[in-house]
Amino acid sequence: MAGQLAQLKHLFHRGAARVRLAGRRAAAAVVLLARQYSGYARLMRLDRPIGIWLLLWPTLWALWIASGGRPQQHIFLVFLLGVVVMRSAGCVINDFVDRKIDPQVRRTKDRPLATGEVKPGEALILFAGLMLIALGLVLTLNRLAQLLALAGAALAVIYPFSKRFFVAPQLVLGLAFGWGVPMAFAAATGAVPQLGWLLLVAAIIWATIYDTEYAMVDREDDLELGVRSTAILFGDADRLILGVLKLMLLMTLYLVGDSAGLGYWYLAGLGAAGMFALYQQYLIRDRDPQRCFQAFLNNNLLGMAVFIGIALEYLFNPAPL
Repeated sequence: MAGQLAQLKHLFHRGAARVRLAGRRAAAAVVLLARQYSGYARLMRLDRPIGIWLLLWPTLWALWIASGGRPQQHIFLVFLLGVVVMRSAGCVINDFVDRKIDPQVRRTKDRPLATGEVKPGEALILFAGLMLIALGLVLTLNRLAQLLALAGAALAVIYPFSKRFFVAPQLVLGLAFGWGVPMAFAAATGAVPQLGWLLLVAAIIWATIYDTEYAMVDREDDLELGVRSTAILFGDADRLILGVLKLMLLMTLYLVGDSAGLGYWYLAGLGAAGMFALYQQYLIRDRDPQRCFQAFLNNNLLGMAVFIGIALEYLFNPAPL
């Protein structure tokens, strides 16, 4: 009897040890999986949504103006999801191209590809998956929007390489980030009028502004690495040129509003945007990297102010059906 009890006790302890071991292995697997997916999320910059907002605002400006303030639900959802997917894809391919540069830059040395947390092959698979999702979304739009989407996909791939050979890659980024403007007009109306291209110009100017402020943070590192940017191109005239660009942005947006027949609510939104532009000039006055980054982040409020002006204009002064 005592021997049977001892055997049962041994089996119990052996089983408990196996359960503990299995539990530890399961916990380790869960932690590893969580870290892996966390790496993918950070590679897509889902933890830093500022890029989503900067891509979204000009798209919404265009969608509201093109539809007279009443966008179709389907088109709105496609563009909303498309902005998130394409921004994520753009971040993945950008970090893949910069995977040997990012470890040498203070601000980017902890990115998943730079640390080896995510492998280059995994990044390419993730990029391909995101582009397939984007393709599925755009196939629900009309033919012109689909053709424009192909050009937008090409811009997303070209931009990371432009920093190697083009002195003003911010212009390429502006074209990529603003490409949702003609796409929105095409999806909503089946054509891209002159007004749509004018709004695209505004989006390019705006992206040049905020990405120059962003590049001012990394100017010293970029100079050492040979990476090009408008922050380097503008040199000591950077603050003056940014001020001129902000005036150009506001004037272009005024012309957009005038062409679209927008009134006082829109002008109020532009006025608020102008105040944010002035605040950014104040922030970058000493070229302090942290303040320059704050100026970059402030562009979310600038873009929001313009959109609120457009939305209120159509809310209180609806366009005729």
